[in-house]
Amino acid sequence: MNRYERLNMLLELLAERGRVDVDDIAEELTVSAATIRRDLDHLAEQQLLTRTRGGAVAHAVSYDLPLRYKSVRHADDKLRIGRAAASLVTRNTVVGFNGGTTTTEVARALATRPDLHTSDGDTAVTVVTNALNIANELAVRPQIKLVVTGGVARPQSYELVGPLARLIPDELTLDVTFLGVNALDPQTGASAHNEGEANINRLLAARAAKVVVVADSSKLGASAFARICPIEEINVLVTDAEADETVVRAFEERGIEVLRV
Repeated sequence: MNRYERLNMLLELLAERGRVDVDDIAEELTVSAATIRRDLDHLAEQQLLTRTRGGAVAHAVSYDLPLRYKSVRHADDKLRIGRAAASLVTRNTVVGFNGGTTTTEVARALATRPDLHTSDGDTAVTVVTNALNIANELAVRPQIKLVVTGGVARPQSYELVGPLARLIPDELTLDVTFLGVNALDPQTGASAHNEGEANINRLLAARAAKVVVVADSSKLGASAFARICPIEEINVLVTDAEADETVVRAFEERGIEVLRV
């Protein structure tokens, strides 16, 4: 386990338990106590936890892992999902992206597709996004026309939210929106932990002719605080091969095409 994975694991354990002890976690993760102390000090400097004598406790504020720590979770699955989802895009389409680690992989795969590269500077694909990190990566791609929604940035996800973020998508028509979610349930639909993100994500989905949810299997059959859209508004689900067969069948019975990669 490298340091990045270890930091991610510490944050997940802290979110689950509320408190961690240096010696216990060192034994659990099979590393030295000194290593755990350094990791906890680093996370405390990032204001992601509060150090205590012999360990750490979760902050009293709402707990949401920043995107940079989420990226190592199911990384290989997300890479495959990203490539499969990007292959669904055809030239001269308008594509919407919300934020998240999986949609970021879709955007990266789309940007590097050889068949979409142009030698004459023409636009191959138009991308509309409220995710600052996706915009940053696509801004240097000459074959992609980039439209950013504007709004107030959430540091946890790099997504732009709030009333200002609604103005531009409300005036556009999208061919397809790739939707990253915190949870997807065959009955209740797609949802997110944050209501501000859910609000903009809902608009990006509503403005699209086709909605493709990209989510690893850990997100399936679950629900989160704020609803993004009902299951009837989702056309395709791209997930990993570990997705439970029963859950997949439930999505297919609701009319969703499921691609497992």
